[in-house]
Amino acid sequence: MRYSGFRVLREGLTGNKGWKAAWREPDPKPEYDIIIIGAGGHGLATAYYLSKEFGMRNIAVLEKGWLGGGNIGRNTTIIRSNYLLPGNEPFYEMSMKLWENLEQDTNYNSMVSQRSILNLIHTDGQRDAFVRRANAMFLAGADAELADEAQLRRELPFLNFDNARFPIKGGLYQRRGGTARHDAVAWGYARGADSRGVDIIQNCEVTGIDIENGRVRGVQTVRGPIRANKVAMCVAGSSGRVAAMAGMRLPIESHVLQAFVSEGLKPVLPGVITFGAGHFYVSQSDKGGLVFGGDLDGYNSYAQRGNLPVVEDVVEGGMALMPMIGRARLLRSWGGVMDMSMDGSPFIDKTETEGLYFNGGWCYGGFKATPASGFCYAHLLAKGESHPVAREMRLDRFKLGHLIDEKGMGNQPNLH
Repeated sequence: MRYSGFRVLREGLTGNKGWKAAWREPDPKPEYDIIIIGAGGHGLATAYYLSKEFGMRNIAVLEKGWLGGGNIGRNTTIIRSNYLLPGNEPFYEMSMKLWENLEQDTNYNSMVSQRSILNLIHTDGQRDAFVRRANAMFLAGADAELADEAQLRRELPFLNFDNARFPIKGGLYQRRGGTARHDAVAWGYARGADSRGVDIIQNCEVTGIDIENGRVRGVQTVRGPIRANKVAMCVAGSSGRVAAMAGMRLPIESHVLQAFVSEGLKPVLPGVITFGAGHFYVSQSDKGGLVFGGDLDGYNSYAQRGNLPVVEDVVEGGMALMPMIGRARLLRSWGGVMDMSMDGSPFIDKTETEGLYFNGGWCYGGFKATPASGFCYAHLLAKGESHPVAREMRLDRFKLGHLIDEKGMGNQPNLH
């Protein structure tokens, strides 16, 4: 079934009796060409592009819970490509271009809203760094715009420009950045993959990975063994646990990242704003709630909940940036399990086990990377070689000394 305005009108006039389920609920087959572990955004996008771009149909996506129940539904929905290093910026710009055509491509309303993202500048040194970042973005084909204080005072008069500790001196805009509806992204990719024959199997936890003579042969699940020539791990914060089934130890730590939403307010934020003197980022949802987040909780955990000290830290950042936020009531919070790599950049690569592949280490960049991650992972699985924009996202880069240290923080995952 193809969605359209005409279809909505027709169903409304006929009692809405013609709608079909967006995807099937198949039982697992004994064998597939490719098994993807994880039905989050990246796993579903991988299955979608494998079927659409590379013509592969005999694929299963295995999910231990429900489709989209992990980080794809537990984030702050920001999309952008304002990165600096050549190992990251072309990749995220590719993702931005895929975002721009996603709804037409999947025939699903993912609510992509290119309302802009603004990174604030508070010091002269930070201005120099953002000028460099803007130039790197231009070289990768992205858009960037430097704004001075006078411009921002006109556009965003509610910001605390005269804060004695953190004066606002300007900012770096990416006008093409913005937000997308996280659940709808998962649903759109799932529907598109399912319509091309991909089996999306929920409540099917993987309990083991079968390896014989250095080659993967399939997986063990709570619904029985499933054979496959290729197994693709794509489980975000659970990467360490799943890789351990194959005897692997990854350069990744799992941390909790909290996000928050306020009560609904009248329109006040035109786009996404990030605080340059602390870790705080905020946008406004279509329902009017202020959606914001900040630092990790600072300890390793697999729990999808956070603690009070980080709530206080994030809210303090919001108050320093825009004091008016103190009058809004906090509606709810949630936590996602982040797969933090040692240098703050991701992996899309083969493993030392033949037929076993890994996608993870996304840190704070997982949601915005969803389209390009899926496309590049599909390229790797289908062709056996990395996509040109993902060639530096290697698992062995620490051994080789080829880090992609976007923030220059070294091997401290909690700081990236």
